Amino acid sequence: MTVAPSSPLHPTALSVNLNKVALVRNTRHLGIPSVTRAATLCLQAGAHGITVHPRPDERHIRAHDVHDLAALLKDWPDREYNIEGNPFHNLMGFVSVVRPNQVTFVPDSEGQFTSDHGWNFPADAERLRPLIAEAKSLGARVSLFMDADPDQMAGAKAVGADRVELYTEPYAAAWSTAQRGAQLERFRAAAQAALDAGLGVNAGHDLNRDNLAAFVRTVPGVSEVSIGHALISDALELGYAATVAAYNRCIAEAFAR
Repeated sequence: MTVAPSSPLHPTALSVNLNKVALVRNTRHLGIPSVTRAATLCLQAGAHGITVHPRPDERHIRAHDVHDLAALLKDWPDREYNIEGNPFHNLMGFVSVVRPNQVTFVPDSEGQFTSDHGWNFPADAERLRPLIAEAKSLGARVSLFMDADPDQMAGAKAVGADRVELYTEPYAAAWSTAQRGAQLERFRAAAQAALDAGLGVNAGHDLNRDNLAAFVRTVPGVSEVSIGHALISDALELGYAATVAAYNRCIAEAFAR
């Protein structure tokens, strides 16, 4: 059964990052688990979009995955395709061919274990500006991966970004500590600064079923959460359909209170 992607009472979209599905597949040469099958099951269950981060070393998502998912998503015109990565590495080649709905610029080094920091302004402004303009000319919405620093949001807007994706690992790390409230306030302030600057707000990194509802409830204007590691880990136990439904319930519960 296909689930409607959104409603006025459910304004935060859930984009499923499929990197970890590809990581498992790449340990053998059998083509399983299938990235496109995972995407299909997540979309059928109500995911609002699909995210991939094709790194230059192809340790998880490979070039053919980017193109296979683009072909698949043509059959889901009400859902979004988000490709993230460093625009100074291999990202822009994919953007020019695939024309995703959204591109998220992430300042990763080539061998980086995982994304762990955002762009910095004004230091990164001039080199990002032409690439943002290029991506937008190709029809993509541009989101910049950013730390939760209110003072950085005007700089992101000034270089032409449409949205920021707040890097949420510090919030997730503080979830079971006395710092939870302080981190929530930090992210609330950063999101409000982004909204005040005219930016949309996305969020992602280590969000899960425990911490998602509180984040969406407290942080204003979150248009999209991109979730991979925790969601795919949950899907190993629950299955894709039940897991996507569970994450969507977390979001719905946040707005119901």
